[in-house]
Amino acid sequence: MRELLLIRHGQASFSAEDYDQLSPAGERQSTLLGEWLAACPPAPDLVAIGPRVRHRDTAGHCLRAAGLSLPPMTLPGLDEVDHLELLARLRPDLAAPGALRAAMKQSDDPHRAFQRLFVEALDRWSSGAHDAEYRCSWTTFRANALAALQALAEQPARTIWAFTSGGPIAVIASALLGVPPSQAFCLSWPLVNTGVTRIRLGSRTSTLVTYNAWPHLERAGDAQLVTLR
Repeated sequence: MRELLLIRHGQASFSAEDYDQLSPAGERQSTLLGEWLAACPPAPDLVAIGPRVRHRDTAGHCLRAAGLSLPPMTLPGLDEVDHLELLARLRPDLAAPGALRAAMKQSDDPHRAFQRLFVEALDRWSSGAHDAEYRCSWTTFRANALAALQALAEQPARTIWAFTSGGPIAVIASALLGVPPSQAFCLSWPLVNTGVTRIRLGSRTSTLVTYNAWPHLERAGDAQLVTLR
């Protein structure tokens, strides 16, 4: 049996100037994941990452904790949506540097305010009605994520760990489950940071085995480590 683990990155830095870096909680989540995976063989034959810093650093902390040293393969299809562009297309007033962060600070609950805004921006993007306005359309993003799955399925490795983001995981899972493409991102909302989605790779088709599991965080016994953003 050949297996692919799709791993969402650790918690990023929501309130920082640079979102694309792990928070201290994200580093801890990644380390706990590596410790748990080390106790659950087999070890990976191949490690893949998306192009973001948070993908690379999640993999780094995880692999070190697992006692592994494998050079990762970078796949562009494991990249996340450009949330800043999506929000700026919906709300041009948020396009200026620091504008989004300043706007969220005006809310009593910045995380909830961001979620509402992001859902609206994603709906606009995935509708297909405004494709020409985006550097990467929804159709292209989905095709890239599925191409990454295909590329990994064609590797000779028996066990693959792929560190990515919620968008590609939701796209791949929805395709394997036969969910309408327009509903793909509904699967992304409950994804936990460093949650593991397990896929059985076949010569012709692949099968979703488990979705969004986080036993490594449950074992730690700290509810604050179970984060969504």
